[in-house]
Amino acid sequence: MWDDYVLAHPQGSFFHRYGWKRLIESTYRYPGHYLLAECGGRLCGVLPLGEIKHLLFGHALISVPFCVYGGVLADDEVSREALETRAMALAAERGVDHLELRNERPVRSDWLRKDGLYVTFKKAISEDHDANLSAIPRKQRAMVRKGIKAGLVGELDDGIDNLYQAYSESVRNLGTPVFPKSHFRAIRAEFGDDVDIVTVRHEGQVVASVMNYYFRDQVLPFYGGGISAARNLAANDFMYWEVMRRAVERGYRLFDFGRSKIDTGSYRFKKHWGFEPEPLSYEYHLVKAKEMPDLNPNNPKYRLFINAWKRLPVGVSRAIGPWLARGLA
Repeated sequence: MWDDYVLAHPQGSFFHRYGWKRLIESTYRYPGHYLLAECGGRLCGVLPLGEIKHLLFGHALISVPFCVYGGVLADDEVSREALETRAMALAAERGVDHLELRNERPVRSDWLRKDGLYVTFKKAISEDHDANLSAIPRKQRAMVRKGIKAGLVGELDDGIDNLYQAYSESVRNLGTPVFPKSHFRAIRAEFGDDVDIVTVRHEGQVVASVMNYYFRDQVLPFYGGGISAARNLAANDFMYWEVMRRAVERGYRLFDFGRSKIDTGSYRFKKHWGFEPEPLSYEYHLVKAKEMPDLNPNNPKYRLFINAWKRLPVGVSRAIGPWLARGLA
């Protein structure tokens, strides 16, 4: 019932699906509070919430943890307001620092909002591969062709080991803790054929890999990265082209490049692909907190930590990163 409603709602996303509740509870032992509204015996609104509590990063209700979109889906304003009112009451009952709704567009003028921090990138794609390649700006298109000429090969990957190898090295290089392997394993188990992994090899060696989500007519490459050799081989460019090409063959017509922070490397990379940024409206209701959370790498107080993390051996970052990452929801 819940997922049927999400699938039918115009603002429904992969991240509103009920499976995230099971995943968050089983993998992280965090409570999920999935609220619904009924009108005359029928479902008329949903609000998925996860409760995150971490020694370093605080206590919050988030819609949705470990996801980039969230917030209320409702048939009308009365249902939306009822769900948000219940969420605020729940936040007070649970004694959290704040309640966070990860909306794609502004909803509440009376809540605090992070403007100018996160954007998303979405673009319609053609059923014609040549048209999609031509739509990529010239310099970035040259990088895709460089990867092709380098003999890179993309493949669907049944496991998560290659993804974890490439992704964990990539985020270590960015100064970010990596999630535990169980996180990726649980996503595949929970969402089945609506998730796949495309791995790129060069002369048999894994150089890049990405986990992709599929919802309605959309593909969203979510966790992706490459090893050090990936840059010279243009492996990341080739990888995302390979995801696009395969998605087209499966009938998908919208490429969602996902969330980025403004003026970061990933932001510029997506812009160079010809995608235009669309601002995201993350909105906050404060409970115990006095100000909005600022858990982002642009915050100066994290600069020393990030620089130190970049110098860690990859094996060490894989060992201690998961405990930190479970609070960076």
